[in-house]
Amino acid sequence: MTAAGDEPASSGATEAEAAAAEVRRGTGYGFLAYGIWGLFPLYFAALKPSGALEILAHRILWTLAVCALVLLVRRDLAWIRSFVSRPRLVAGITVAGLLIAANWVIYVLAVLTGRTYEAALGYFLNPIVTVALGVFVLRERLRPLQWAAVGVGALASVWLAVAGGVVPWIPLALAFSFGLYGLVKKKVGASLEAMHSLAAETTVLAPLAVVVLFVLSAQGSLTFAGHGGGHTTLLVLSGVVTAVPLLLFAAAARRIPLVTIGLIQFITPVLQLVAGVTLLGEHVSGRLWVGFGIVWVALVLLSYDSLTSARASRRAAAAERDPGCPEPTV
Repeated sequence: MTAAGDEPASSGATEAEAAAAEVRRGTGYGFLAYGIWGLFPLYFAALKPSGALEILAHRILWTLAVCALVLLVRRDLAWIRSFVSRPRLVAGITVAGLLIAANWVIYVLAVLTGRTYEAALGYFLNPIVTVALGVFVLRERLRPLQWAAVGVGALASVWLAVAGGVVPWIPLALAFSFGLYGLVKKKVGASLEAMHSLAAETTVLAPLAVVVLFVLSAQGSLTFAGHGGGHTTLLVLSGVVTAVPLLLFAAAARRIPLVTIGLIQFITPVLQLVAGVTLLGEHVSGRLWVGFGIVWVALVLLSYDSLTSARASRRAAAAERDPGCPEPTV
């Protein structure tokens, strides 16, 4: 016969195992999401001879089609009435949509013009820009290592501009457009779940995408149906390719700590850089490698600060739960 005291322990063990399984699942989702994003250069390079604007337009419209299909299958349309009745939320989602559209078109332009390595640099800079926006826009307070990381990131930007003789606009535009996108979503879009938000953003962008396609068609430069079935299929699949990693990311974010997400995200620019240099045959100059090195110093500082902060938070939580026990050492 099982002792009465064994039941809570067994229940606690079961809950711990379930929680651990959720973390493993979330980590897997995170690796898949960032891995897919890291391989985007290969996909967009395969879309030539389509230009960046045509790819953007197809990406918006086919992503909207994927979202609409999923929402219809789930019978998940009740949120739309609440959304359209909140003008501030609609305005915020519109701004977010324009920012992510700018990010998408600049990224694709970088890939199509043989500058994937600059896109990778932009996504290495993005965490630093996000931290800086938190300070200057949200008035958040930084810890010393975070300040150091922001300073080193700024130094990298200055180095790239001085050494290259031009402002590194692609990395900066990608970092700031995505950083501002995250800021807007944090301010006004947090009430929408991932699928709802993506559907809303692509809906407000759809008229712009239609205009782009009409203009390109009038100019005779539309490639959608003129370069074989394979090319057309790849353009149609851009909706799935856009939606899947976003949904995987949303599933990961619900299951694993933000610190883990922050560390996993570096998979994307690393894969982008590797794809650009080894598979797409791009050449990275010595000055740019120095710039990458400076940025990586900043990212090491940010990562170390995140890990030590998370460890301190766990110790504080453990001490609060059981003040009589010593704090864990790891």
